[in-house]
Amino acid sequence: MGVLIMVGQLILGLTILVGIHELGHLVAARVFGMRVEKYFIGFPPKVWSKKVGETEYGIGSIPFGGFVKISGMVDESMDTQFASLPPEPWEYRSKPAWQRLIVIMGGIIVNIIFGIAVFCVMAYINGETYLSVSEVNKNGGIHALELGKKVGFQTGDKILTVNGKEAQKFDEVMNLSLFLEEGVYFTVERNGSPIDIQIPDTFLEDLTNKKEMGFIEPRIPLIISEITKGSPADSAGLQAGDNIITINNTPIRYFDEITPILQENTSQIIQVLIKRKEQEMLLPIRVNEEGRIGFTPKNTLRYEEIQYGAFTSVEKGTMRAFNLLYLQSKGMYKLITGQIPATKSISGPIGMAKIFGSTWDWERFWTVTGILSLVLGFMNFLPIPGLDGGYALFLVYEIVTGRTVSSKVLEYSIRVGFVILISLMLFAIVNDIINLF
Repeated sequence: MGVLIMVGQLILGLTILVGIHELGHLVAARVFGMRVEKYFIGFPPKVWSKKVGETEYGIGSIPFGGFVKISGMVDESMDTQFASLPPEPWEYRSKPAWQRLIVIMGGIIVNIIFGIAVFCVMAYINGETYLSVSEVNKNGGIHALELGKKVGFQTGDKILTVNGKEAQKFDEVMNLSLFLEEGVYFTVERNGSPIDIQIPDTFLEDLTNKKEMGFIEPRIPLIISEITKGSPADSAGLQAGDNIITINNTPIRYFDEITPILQENTSQIIQVLIKRKEQEMLLPIRVNEEGRIGFTPKNTLRYEEIQYGAFTSVEKGTMRAFNLLYLQSKGMYKLITGQIPATKSISGPIGMAKIFGSTWDWERFWTVTGILSLVLGFMNFLPIPGLDGGYALFLVYEIVTGRTVSSKVLEYSIRVGFVILISLMLFAIVNDIINLF
């Protein structure tokens, strides 16, 4: 069921994004009096279509794309029969270069506007919920994961500054975007003294490794939230709300402290001292072969909540959208220059489906769809033949020089671009499959 939900969200999200992208081209073309022959969401073979006026509207069976066919335009269909005929007033090729440029950019513009709108609406409806760094510091500091330990973090460190600036929100210090910059360093408090931790330039590559699960996390006080039915903890009588004090006479305060003890005592009985309603109890619990006893800790950390008004929501949503576009461009630069390996940064449909998640959460769905809309707009802006950016590059050349690029040049460039795009798609799909294992 989880896989079906992921696939369903992916198809719905792409249908929305492709639909508004192609609608941007259609509306712009209509504004300048161009004839739009086809508007399709999805690629052939055709599932359904209906002709309204001069335009055939339809749905293709392959949901990962779409297209509009504008009269007199050399596009992916490679229909060039019109090239030997004189241009008609309603054709794309008969219009001024600046109008054709707006038509080409219509899809990109709409995707960017849609992405911004999603973040503005989300900011207005949900506001913002975050865990402050000060709250983490008050409750035992951070738990250093394996990758964090490699670069110098230790469990119990309290984060003071990042790149010399006071750290406010905990999710910001863990964000991948932070490590797109060079010379990143953290200042932490350890045993009452400040210590600088320099982040190596290879850190982002390690962090994007699918086997790693981050580098630090908040320490969580060990209070039981839920007991897995039929687990060793359930059989021993552990209950929700119990506070674990010691295990085998070793004092326990945080959830991260229990894992090493359980791993050392797999398939053995441990003595767990708990506190339940001011009463202490000693429970013998057998650890299973996986080093677990079957409970979920209660997150007692206090999260901050902020509600935004209409104008502030527009400001926050727009800032977030443009920040994502900036980070996308930085990431693309690092990818092209080899600073980030393609195998760690390029995902296909499987990777995108996993981002949506295996449970249907509308807030997550619209957030991911908004991000993908911005990414789609950015990717289409790249000057690759066959993408909108490739067409735009030729039109800018025409506007600057006054010379029109020939249909043959356009045709061959689209063929080359098509090969590039198919190669990238195949690479992304193979990379997705490899990363599953």
